[in-house]
Amino acid sequence: MRILGIDPGSRVTGFGVIDSDGRQSRHVCSGCIRTESKDFSARLGEIYLGIQSVVNDHGPEEVAVEQVFMAANAASALKLGHARGAAVTAAVVAGLPVFEYTPRAVKQALVGTGAAEKEQVQHMIRLLLGARQRMSLDESDALAVALCHAHSAVNALRLRGVR
Repeated sequence: MRILGIDPGSRVTGFGVIDSDGRQSRHVCSGCIRTESKDFSARLGEIYLGIQSVVNDHGPEEVAVEQVFMAANAASALKLGHARGAAVTAAVVAGLPVFEYTPRAVKQALVGTGAAEKEQVQHMIRLLLGARQRMSLDESDALAVALCHAHSAVNALRLRGVR
């Protein structure tokens, strides 16, 4: 299965595409959509078009996105929610199912603790995918969301007795 993971942000949205059977995973591509506009609405359009381009270029079957967490700054959380909405809308318009994971669940799935630091998550991404290239934390977070989904999907099938 090909999975697109998204780590949303209003200035930088990370994305990562993997192929996975739930046990073995392979890095297909990853990167960041860096918005250029000063106008917030225009940045949302850039995120939408960026995710749309990744979907068109790499043909994921499912999309996994990190949920918004409520930080101390409500205005920042609201902007993050808007950015997430633009990314999710691009996936939904493409007809893809979207799955959501909390940051804590992603860290727990990859590192074994929901309190892991971003650098620990990135280290595990490098190990699990054999990634040698440099990547930003937004990029590795997006790959982590995709891997979390791959592992969660196979476990859900096992619980239902399918695999």
